[in-house]
Amino acid sequence: MTHTVFNQVAPRENVDEFTSNVALVEAVTRHDAGWALDDLRRVGRYVATPQFQHDAERANRVEPELHTHDRYGNRLDEVEYDSSYHRVISAAVAEGAHTSAWAAPRPGANVARAATFMLFAQVEPGHACPVSMTHAAVPVIQSSAPPGLAAEWMPRLLSRSYDPALGSTSALFGMAMTEKQGGSDVRANTTVATRLGDGTYLLTGHKWFCSAPMSDGFLVLAQAPGGLSCFLVARVLADGSRNAFRIQRLKDKLGNRSNASSEVEFDQTLGTLVGEEGRGVKTIIEMVSRTRLDCILGTTAGMRQAAAEALWHVRHRSAFGSLLVDQPAMTNVVTDLALESEAATATALRLARAHDDDASDADRAFRRLATAVSKYYICKLGPGHAAEALECLGGNGYTEAFPLARRYREQPVMAVWEGSGNVIALDVLRALGAGEAGRFDAYEAFDDELALAAGTSRLFDEHLEATRRLVREARLDPASAAVSARRLVGSLAVALQASLLLRHAPAAIGDTFAQSRLAPTRGRLYGELPAATPFADIIARA
Repeated sequence: MTHTVFNQVAPRENVDEFTSNVALVEAVTRHDAGWALDDLRRVGRYVATPQFQHDAERANRVEPELHTHDRYGNRLDEVEYDSSYHRVISAAVAEGAHTSAWAAPRPGANVARAATFMLFAQVEPGHACPVSMTHAAVPVIQSSAPPGLAAEWMPRLLSRSYDPALGSTSALFGMAMTEKQGGSDVRANTTVATRLGDGTYLLTGHKWFCSAPMSDGFLVLAQAPGGLSCFLVARVLADGSRNAFRIQRLKDKLGNRSNASSEVEFDQTLGTLVGEEGRGVKTIIEMVSRTRLDCILGTTAGMRQAAAEALWHVRHRSAFGSLLVDQPAMTNVVTDLALESEAATATALRLARAHDDDASDADRAFRRLATAVSKYYICKLGPGHAAEALECLGGNGYTEAFPLARRYREQPVMAVWEGSGNVIALDVLRALGAGEAGRFDAYEAFDDELALAAGTSRLFDEHLEATRRLVREARLDPASAAVSARRLVGSLAVALQASLLLRHAPAAIGDTFAQSRLAPTRGRLYGELPAATPFADIIARA
């Protein structure tokens, strides 16, 4: 009898990952992307297939391999990926997870693209890095690249075909900004760009992080005669030859194992100026903003995976005479995990809508502050959320045979990428400064969004006033604001989430979020929801 397998939970397969995520479906419809529902249902069914899930697991097990030279000693500088990775990213590109919002702009285009991106990233997050960077490179190339350069690259960026070979008719993009001595302080970069006189430059230097090195093009920062500037570096030049792009090594990372991250050496590497000399940060900042949004989307996708896997397990596993989900302590934990996932989902899709082409001036100002606030807060919560979900599976959750061990290792990267916690918190303080003449103030636009929920909850109203006091104090004393910047950002973030849930989610969700996140007696760990929480309603919704 000891060899009879029973009370083990079947894999969570062939579950429509879109329609089963009620919060996501509602947010897509609420934010004007109802026209994309059929496509999202198709993607939701596809990413839940056993084959896609197997590819996701295999792409992280059979990791990218660097080949610096061929067998004759010639430089190759190529990274070999397993075929499973190519199948995953090919499917994501075919569904427009990269640049569909740019290819066909309309109300809700970024919402539909965000939902597509999240569905793929929920199951295999590593491929989402080049997908995100390709999406984020488009506005920089559209607005700042010389016309000829934009005309050359835009059709390739908007293509829905995927070819892993360099020099194909489609293109994925990467970025290379940080260096050994600077990290987030990109103005300390030492890579040098020497003018050739026709808008092209020769770059010499070392980049400490260059993600997805097999991308077709990269946006790179380097010191030109006029100061720090932005350049487009192609892997393959116009004559078909390889640009000097020396991949020195691949990073051995905690997670994100399916995606290669590298150090690269530029040695008289050809680059084309994008934007003006000396204005490299201003030129590339839109790419940074878009990738920060995708960090939120990626973390939110991970939260959904974590909550869904935990809920699946406890609804099918018995212990001590009953299903785990029916045991009060476990009921509390999984309800809390689902609540966190829904709050992140509501925030992520609201932000995506604010990035559409038809966004108002107020929404553009709102997203300036809200993206940074939410990037800090949601991405900070990701690892702890995954750890708690993993624990719901017990020992199985800690093994690589189940997806939550991989998810736990994945979540921290979104908090680090595109600005770790302190960098983002300080950026929030900058955004809280007075608005430029004739422009919407970012904080006023943010506060207007919060105020839409005023009067719906006493706890929310009290939190809103307390948050406003923190902002006034920070504006009055900028010199000392950095000391308590994290407290301020967290207060802004939870206020935004509460405002969205109180307005748009069922009362069981909004009221429980306010009670558990805004009350003075709130806990610091998951599973500390009040006893009066409508547990069954929240679990059924999730």
